[in-house]
Amino acid sequence: MTLSRVDIVAVDEGAAFWDDRSALLTGLRENPPRVPAHFGYDALGSDLFELITELPDYYLTRVEYGLLKRHAGEIADLIGCGLIAELGSGSAKKTRLLLAACADRRPTSYLPIDVSREMLESSGRDLTAELPDLRVQGLWGRYEAGLARLRDSKPEPVAVSFLGSNLGNMPLDERDRLLSEIIGTLRPGDGFLVSVDLLKSAQVLEAAYNDPVGRSPFTRFRLNHLDHLNRRFGGNFDSRVFSARAHFDADTGTVDARVYATEDHSVTFRDFDLELNLRRGDSLNVGLSHKFQREQFVADVVARGLDLRAQWTDEEWQYGIFLFTRSDERGEAANVL
Repeated sequence: MTLSRVDIVAVDEGAAFWDDRSALLTGLRENPPRVPAHFGYDALGSDLFELITELPDYYLTRVEYGLLKRHAGEIADLIGCGLIAELGSGSAKKTRLLLAACADRRPTSYLPIDVSREMLESSGRDLTAELPDLRVQGLWGRYEAGLARLRDSKPEPVAVSFLGSNLGNMPLDERDRLLSEIIGTLRPGDGFLVSVDLLKSAQVLEAAYNDPVGRSPFTRFRLNHLDHLNRRFGGNFDSRVFSARAHFDADTGTVDARVYATEDHSVTFRDFDLELNLRRGDSLNVGLSHKFQREQFVADVVARGLDLRAQWTDEEWQYGIFLFTRSDERGEAANVL
C-alpha cells in the first residue's frame, strides 16, 4: 500500500456525514432527546475536548498516556507496526508514543480516522514533523466509513486502534454494531488495540466528567453540540438557557452527560420538520460513557471470535488497554505480521 507522507482522504462523501439527518432525527425523537456523539466534534468541539483532557480530575487521558509511555515498546513488538489505523484519532497525542516505538522498529503507516478534517491536518503535520519516517493518510469521516475503506483497499496486515475509552461513548446497540464492523474488518492475524475505562466509584466518575470550580470546558463542549446543530441545520437553540451536568447511573454503569433547560424553550430547525418543546428542567443527552467490568469485557470480545493477546491496566484508576488478535483458520492466535 503506497501512501504519501501526509494525505487527507474523504471517505464519507466529503462532509456529507455532517448533513446526515437520519441518526440525528432518531436521537432527537428519543426520550430524553439525544444528540449523536459525532456532532460534538466539529473543529471547535475538538479543541474544547482537548481542554477537557487537561482537567486535573479527568484522569482518563493522563492514565492512558502513562500506560502507553510504559508499554509502547512491548505493544509495538506485539502488533508488528506495519499499518496502524485509529478510530477517533483526535490530536493523536497519546498514539504518537506508540507510533514512535513503531517507527523505531520498521517503516510504519498510520491511518487516523476522524470527523474533524482540521484535527487530521494538524495532527498529521505534527506527527510527520516529529517522526520523519512515518507515513500518514488521514481518513476523514465516521468510523464505519473508515473501516469500509480499510476493507475495500485490502491493505497489508493492520492493527486497528480504538483508544481514549471511546468504545464506551455510545449506546449499547451502536457499540455492538461498531464492534461487529471492526471485527468484520480484521483478517486472520490482524490486531485490535482498544482501551476501556473500568467501573469505579460514582464520586470519582462524576468529578472526572464535570467542570471543576472556576473552569468550564465541559459546559462549553456540551453546549457546542447545540450550537453546532444551529449552524448545521438552522436550529434556534439558545445555549444561554441551558446548564450542563453529568451523572453516573450505577444500574447501567454509565456516565450520562446532559444539558438541562433552565426555562421553557421551544426549538425548531430550518432544514427539517421537527419541533422540541422543552419545559424547565427537561434535558438532552449529549454524551454517554459506559464503564466496563474487565472480565466481562474480555469475555464479550473473545465471544466474537478474537483472542486476548495482552492487557495492560492501571490498578489505581482501573483503566485498561487490551490487545486482541483475530484467530487464523485453525483457531490459533497469530502474530499481526
